[in-house]
Amino acid sequence: MHRFIALSLIIASGTGASASEPENVSLEPEAQQLAQQFVGELKPQLKKAMTEGGATQAIEVCAHVAPRIADALTAESGWLTKRVSLKSRNASRAQPDKWEQAVLQQFDKRQAAGEAAADIHYGETVSGQYRYMQAQGVEAICLTCHGQNLSDPVRTTLEKYYPDDWATGYSLGQVRGAISLSKSL
Repeated sequence: MHRFIALSLIIASGTGASASEPENVSLEPEAQQLAQQFVGELKPQLKKAMTEGGATQAIEVCAHVAPRIADALTAESGWLTKRVSLKSRNASRAQPDKWEQAVLQQFDKRQAAGEAAADIHYGETVSGQYRYMQAQGVEAICLTCHGQNLSDPVRTTLEKYYPDDWATGYSLGQVRGAISLSKSL
């Protein structure tokens, strides 16, 4: 009889723990879609700027267009949408909070262990919010402005738009930062 009660309590506690799981799982696809939408809107504009005006024009897109995309997604979706990095370029918009810092550090460890940056993401419920982050990996095109050997015009333009820039020195495939989304529950 005692075994039955103990087993019932274990099952009940397991059921209680997983009862909140579907809520989290149901929000993850929405967060993933928004992260993909952000990238899907920004990346073509960056590529176009690189083709038409080079890296200096692409920096202008990052400085002006990326924040507008994030703000528009926030307004349309109800999800706070932003980009964060341990080595931020835009201190006023890209500074991670403590939770984001911890997740970014885990992303770096996962990438160092061999996981592709494009596959790295994480979501959980924290303090009444569902929070989700999708890693942004360094692609070949990113190295022009985020790599180790920057041209003088790129350096000058970065200094103009981002006087407190720390987002350089990256190598191909590294986690440069993440798209961070949060939604109150």
